[in-house]
Amino acid sequence: MNDGSIPDALTFDDVLLLPGRSTVLPTEVDTTTNFARKVRLHVPLASAAMDTVTESRLAIAIARQGGIGIVHRSMPAEKQAEEVDRVKRSESGMIVDPVTISPDITIRQALEIMNKYKISGLPVTRGSRLTGILTNRDLRFEKTHSQLVSSVMTKENLVTVPVGTTLDEAERILQKHRIEKLLVVDQDFNLKGLITVKDIQKKLEYPRAAKDEHGRLRVGAAIGATGDFLERAVELSKAKVDVLAIDTAHGHSFRVMEAIKAIRHRLPDVQLIAGNVATYEGTKELISLGVDGLKVGIGPGSICTTRVVTGAGVPQLTAIIEAARAAQGTDVPLIADGGIKYSGDISKALAAGASCVMIGSLFAGTEESPGSGYRRTRQVRAGRRGRTGSVQRPAGRADGTARGRAAQRNGLCWREHTEGIAREEPLHSRHRRRTAREPRPRRHHHERSAELSHGVRALCCAMTRKMIERGVLF
Repeated sequence: MNDGSIPDALTFDDVLLLPGRSTVLPTEVDTTTNFARKVRLHVPLASAAMDTVTESRLAIAIARQGGIGIVHRSMPAEKQAEEVDRVKRSESGMIVDPVTISPDITIRQALEIMNKYKISGLPVTRGSRLTGILTNRDLRFEKTHSQLVSSVMTKENLVTVPVGTTLDEAERILQKHRIEKLLVVDQDFNLKGLITVKDIQKKLEYPRAAKDEHGRLRVGAAIGATGDFLERAVELSKAKVDVLAIDTAHGHSFRVMEAIKAIRHRLPDVQLIAGNVATYEGTKELISLGVDGLKVGIGPGSICTTRVVTGAGVPQLTAIIEAARAAQGTDVPLIADGGIKYSGDISKALAAGASCVMIGSLFAGTEESPGSGYRRTRQVRAGRRGRTGSVQRPAGRADGTARGRAAQRNGLCWREHTEGIAREEPLHSRHRRRTAREPRPRRHHHERSAELSHGVRALCCAMTRKMIERGVLF
């Protein structure tokens, strides 16, 4: 029990940044920051590890703009590793581990691999030695897919370059030979990499993309602190993930600290961020365990229920300030996770000491986020979705059928339930069609409507009974 006074705490809506004299234009601002010790970003934005926010598609889009996406863990470890691998293979300065095939497989098998990775060409190797390349040009008019790749691949006059060729040199060679893929080999003709036209074009289109030392897009992945977290971390590390994020509601706990030690022992070179913390002590202790970044924030997210369920949390701005005070003098970046409703909140979080912010709800509605969109048509808007999933439409309007018009004349409406069963029910008075002789009832502005929906009336009656039982009403 706290015997002292309760300290004041602030959130984003409680403060404003004090404007001052400036000689810097908005276009001159450098937004480069660190997400982890060795993970550099061009914009201080990260997408949250939520199943409605970040998978490979959004991670690719945000990395191209200079940020980073954290792939959620609500999937099997193999599927999560595939999502990470899809981001890492989406573009590269030079693909150091290209997908290759053997000359002894069939064309059908080669097409399946090309469709799986969404690529238009595959180097053909025997062991590590390059023997040819198979592209869409070789397969364009080929109808017999049971043939071996060796019978249709391009194996003569292969255009190759040695290891160490720059992208500018590769661009000139690609232009000279009118090809789209350039094979990188060593002195023994072993395949060492692949340079494509698309990667060069994307480099020009997205000059501020967040990339690693090999020119691949940055991506992170979330893991837990219990269960298969260590096996998942190893699997993601094999997929070349840039940073692992221990994703828990309360990071200053024994299980999270044990998980940090286990990952540090098994994967000493991986960039690891942990969280979430909201206090000075929690930040200090996790930094002492050797994490490369910390997520700050307990319960500020728009759909987070931690504060509601447990009653625990710290207003986000105060949490960032306390964490920044604990991290002072270290090179551990702080990620403000949650509570961002407006663009101004990002500025406040950075001013309080965060290196970047993690956002969920603002990214969840983008085209690149997981899930399928839906379109609200006029017919759906005319209806009303009930609590049980049924859609009630005024008969003769949204329904428009002869059955609906007949039901309306009889003071009934058709209600279609999710089970596909339709039945007649009494039509609400506001939808009943009146005859020409029946005037529309008028109500003066001082008169209140006596009509209440069934649900509202039942709720009011229940609340009244409760208050009577408790002696509030007599």
